[in-house]
Amino acid sequence: MSPSHIHVPHHCRTVTEILSRVGDKWSVQVVVQLGNGPKRFNELRRIVEGISQRMLTLTLRGLERDGLVTRTVYPTIPPRVDYALTGLGCSLLKTVRELGVWAIENRDEILEARRRFDGANLPEIGQDERRSDAA
Repeated sequence: MSPSHIHVPHHCRTVTEILSRVGDKWSVQVVVQLGNGPKRFNELRRIVEGISQRMLTLTLRGLERDGLVTRTVYPTIPPRVDYALTGLGCSLLKTVRELGVWAIENRDEILEARRRFDGANLPEIGQDERRSDAA
């Protein structure tokens, strides 16, 4: 077994922590939108459907903290703030796009698997009642 296949608990914690940041639905959407070029806060808020102002603020702060996004303040009145992907953020965008392509390419197979699973796991009519009578 090569060293890359050895289970290292510290690595698992690291991967889990990082994936929780970059894998949440808002971070993915913000990264994808910033992949089209720098955006201002309100522009992001308009195009990331369903995100609240507070959640966008928290998401951008987290992405900035992790080095995926830069925040540039311009000394205008009112101040202008742009958000953009860093090099690290661009490398994440590449991975997110590849995952998106995989999801689209495999959608039908996944939906069919769900249909089979859900059909095979439907309780028989009256099965729940029999279980409660036996208890």
